[in-house]
Formats: sequence, structure tokens, C-alpha cells
Amino acid sequence: MDQYLEFISNHYLLVLALAAVTFLLIQDLVESSFNKFTSISPMIAVTKMNSDDTVIVDVREPHEYIKGHIENSLNIPLGKLDEQLPTLEAYKKNPLIVVCQSGTRSVPACKTLTKAGFEEIYNITGGMQSWEDNKLPMKITSKNKD
Repeated sequence: MDQYLEFISNHYLLVLALAAVTFLLIQDLVESSFNKFTSISPMIAVTKMNSDDTVIVDVREPHEYIKGHIENSLNIPLGKLDEQLPTLEAYKKNPLIVVCQSGTRSVPACKTLTKAGFEEIYNITGGMQSWEDNKLPMKITSKNKD
């Protein structure tokens, strides 16, 4: 026991870092177990799009969306998602795939959709960056169109 205390007192930064990393890992595990949505890879997303009446919701800003997006996706920026929920009501029973640029904005969007009563929600891990890395097709919208 004295050896542990000596190690802790001599290497307190290492012990503090270990405690922080352990806490963050546990927090991530607990949070992901309570999520009512599933994170999927872009390749699995393509499979879902081909087999179901899947709706893709892109929560990026319009200027990001026009640079390249998944074909037939709906662009509803994260900041406007709450006010745009009525437009998605028709798709409540359909699988919804949510995507953003890197996968960070889509998580809060998935939580909002879950609270709104949508049943089957998927988050593309890595977002459009991962989509591009997998060399999956993208549609580019002309800047002249609104």
C-alpha cells in the first residue's frame, strides 16, 4: 500500500490524467447506452437508403450544404430544427438518417428528433467527411439556386 501512495505522490499528474480519462470513458459509455438513436457508418447508411423509405436530414448550414450533399437529403440547419419539425411529421415512422459535417451537430439533432417522437433515427458517424473519405456519391448544388 505504501508503494501505491508513493507512486501517486511522485506521479500525481499521471494519476490525475488516468482518473480524467477513466471518467470520460465511463461518461461516454453511460451516455451512449441511454441514446435512443443508433450511430452507423456511411456504408451501412447507404444500405439503409437502398432498402427502406429512408429520409436523410442534413443539419449543416446552407453554405456547407451546397458544396456537396447526399442526393435527396433535406437541408434543415441544426439551429432551425425545432421550428422545422412540423415539416418532418410525415416521416415519423420512416427511418431518419441524420448527417452533419463531422458528426458533432448530428448528435444533438438526433436527440431533438428522439424527443419529438421519431421512432427510428440513425446518426452517420464522421458525417460528410467520412462520407467523402469513403468516396460515396455527392450532389453539388449550384450557388445560383436557392
